[in-house]
Amino acid sequence: MPLIWAAISAHGYGHAAQVVPVLNALGALVPDLHALLRTTVQTSFFQDRLMLPWEMSAVQQDVGCIQDGPLTINSDTTWRTHEQFHATWHDRLSKEVDALRAARPDIVLADAPYLALAAAKAAGIPSVAHVSLTWDLVLASLPSPPMIDRRAFLEAIRSAYRQADHALRITPCPKIDVFANPTDISPIAEPSAAARRELAAVLNLRPQEKTVLIGFGGIPFTSLPFDELNRMEGYRFLIDGPVPENNTLCVSTRDLPFTFKTLLASVDVIMTKPGYGTIVEAVALKQPVVYVRRYTFADEEALVEFLHRYGRGIELSRENFTHARWETALTQVLQQLPPHTPLPPVTGAMEAAAFLASHLGSRA
Repeated sequence: MPLIWAAISAHGYGHAAQVVPVLNALGALVPDLHALLRTTVQTSFFQDRLMLPWEMSAVQQDVGCIQDGPLTINSDTTWRTHEQFHATWHDRLSKEVDALRAARPDIVLADAPYLALAAAKAAGIPSVAHVSLTWDLVLASLPSPPMIDRRAFLEAIRSAYRQADHALRITPCPKIDVFANPTDISPIAEPSAAARRELAAVLNLRPQEKTVLIGFGGIPFTSLPFDELNRMEGYRFLIDGPVPENNTLCVSTRDLPFTFKTLLASVDVIMTKPGYGTIVEAVALKQPVVYVRRYTFADEEALVEFLHRYGRGIELSRENFTHARWETALTQVLQQLPPHTPLPPVTGAMEAAAFLASHLGSRA
C-alpha cells in the first residue's frame, strides 16, 4: 500500500487548501494510496474535502506567524516563538526521523514545513517541497528583537529547506531560490459549483440586494464594525465567524447550509486579505474581490499582481476597512469590467500529482 507523508503548516488553512487538491488528484493516479497528515490543522478541515484514505498525526511542524487577528503579524512574538521552536530543534528532528522510519512512507510532501524536509533527508526518504512561500522569506520581511540573531535563524531555515530532493513552486509566488531542484507548476484551485438561487432563497434576499462574503482565512477577527454594517442597506454580509444577535444585515456562515467554498462561488463580492486559496479560487470563479493588504507577508505582492492581471479586484485600506467605509470599494468592484488577459489553466494540482506519481513509481 503506497503511503504519502503530508507535512502541512497550520498557519491558517491556506497550506492545507493547497495540499488537498494535490492528494485528491494523486489518489486518482495511484491505486490504494493512503495519506498520513502530519499537521495540527483541525481534522474537520479535511473531512468531506480529502477523498483518499487518510489518517491524522497531530504534531507541530513549524511556527508560521503569530498574529493579532488576520491582518496583523506580531513580529516580536513571532521571532521569539521561532527561537523557542529552534531551541528544541534536535529533539524535534529526532522524533520526526523516528516517526518517518516507523511509518515508512514512500515520499514526503511538505507545504511548507522545513522540519519535514530535514527529517526526510536524515531518514533516507525522498521529499518534495510544495510551496507558494517559504518561512525564511516571511521572517526576512519582519523586524526582529535586538537579541535575536536573525541571520543565523534564517540560514538554519534555509539549510533545512535545502534538504528537499525536489521542490514544486506554485504559481503565483514570490521569488523562491532556496531549492536546488525547483519545478514551477500552474495555479492550484478546486472551486465549487455556485448555488446562487439557493443562497438567495435561504437569505430571503430583496431584489438588487448584494451578498458580500467576509472571509479572512483561518485566523479570526477579534472584532468587526457590526453596528456600521447593519446600517449599510443594499448589502447582506456573510461573516466567517460569530455575529451579534439582532443584526439583520450580517449572517454567520456557520448558520448557513453551504460550505465556505460554495459560498465563494455564490456571493456577489468576496472581501478578504490576499491569501493564496481565496485569491486564486476567486480569480478562477471570476468573482470580484475587495482586499485589505497586510504589507508584511512575503507572497502578498505576487497574489495582488495575479488578481489584477487575471481577475477583478479593488484594494480597501486598513483604515477604511476598520471603520466600515466599504461602499465605494464595493460599488467600484461590482462595476469593474472583466480582464482582457485570460487566466492560465488552473492545473497545478494535476501537475503536482503527476510529478509525485512518477517519483512514487520510480521508487516502487
